[in-house]
Amino acid sequence: MKLGIIGGSGLYELDALKNVKEKKLKTPFGSPSDAYICGRIGNVEVMFLPRHGRGHHILPTEINHRANIFGFKTLGADKIISVSAVGSLKQQYRPRDIVLPDQYFDRTKQSLAHTFFGGGIVAHVSFAEPGCKELRKLIAAVTKKLLPAKGEGARLHVGGTYVNMEGPAFSTRAESNSYRKMSHDIIGMTSIGEAKLCKEAEICYQAISFITDYDCWHEDAAAVTVDMVISNLNANVALAKHVIVSLAGGLDQCCKCGCGSSLQNAIMSNHKIIPAKVKKNLKPIIGKYVK
Repeated sequence: MKLGIIGGSGLYELDALKNVKEKKLKTPFGSPSDAYICGRIGNVEVMFLPRHGRGHHILPTEINHRANIFGFKTLGADKIISVSAVGSLKQQYRPRDIVLPDQYFDRTKQSLAHTFFGGGIVAHVSFAEPGCKELRKLIAAVTKKLLPAKGEGARLHVGGTYVNMEGPAFSTRAESNSYRKMSHDIIGMTSIGEAKLCKEAEICYQAISFITDYDCWHEDAAAVTVDMVISNLNANVALAKHVIVSLAGGLDQCCKCGCGSSLQNAIMSNHKIIPAKVKKNLKPIIGKYVK
């Protein structure tokens, strides 16, 4: 079992990692956000990557999601947990609460940057269930146990729709209220590309979203600012680390999901006409289906 962790705003390292080594990779899609920090938590091999780079120097729209996920696949990751900051679109989803989204609403213009395919090969994966149900259940169980002692009043919400905007500016009030009318739950800038690419790479994926603010729809609350986001996020970073450490101890359980075969029957192209270079570059992704 190999676990990948993608750290978002505020989570740039994992203190619990033992036998730490850095691995800097090059991929057919360019360079990942940073070197992968590899080690062990108990009996589980763990690979950690800060999606914005150490020091937070990469904009959400500049993140090379293809390189990031391809790197995890090359390193053998079976599961990926993504930690990120989000805004709340509902009164009952309070700042410092935790959401495990199970659906996405894509407001980006990054479709070609969110797929490994193209350039001579076509594939269409099912995305009705963007995340891994089994991994979400496991994260929920671990988090519920930790909240009374470590949560500082935070509540857990299992399920919900994540609106993925582009940024880097936060929403206008008109946009925020529009998403609310569509009954969406949280809003962020990073998760949709990871979820799509993990589905194509046949890696179990689940986001852990930490609410930092009420976006800008809540007129009785202050409009979202960087200071507000950082203050609330810092309060959750310690909890995120506890969740990851506790989760690693339970990952020896067999995951009976279908994530490991999500690419089966999805490749539409005649295998004979797929360019040799594409086959070579995508071997970690398509190798068991295309020879």
